[in-house]
Amino acid sequence: MKDFNKYRREADLLKAIAHPVRLCILEGLIDEECNVGKMQECLGLPQANVSQHLAVLRARGIVAGHREGLEVRYSVVDPRVARVVRSILGGEGSGVDG
Repeated sequence: MKDFNKYRREADLLKAIAHPVRLCILEGLIDEECNVGKMQECLGLPQANVSQHLAVLRARGIVAGHREGLEVRYSVVDPRVARVVRSILGGEGSGVDG
């Protein structure tokens, strides 16, 4: 009998990215770091909403932030996620960075 723990972990990863806002955030963060303010501006969403989506992505180890002065800049740190997002969105993107 198969051990489905591996599949559960991967399914949880897919669940974390399976939201339109999170996909857009990830697409924009694959090649360029960004802060919450810029994401908020590009997405047209309240900062609290963007922060909630980032919290989901951070909790799964998909994105990480680092402080630069007063702001935190986020980037995709899981290369598998970058490949999946590029694959399903067709490579060149128009995520949160434009």
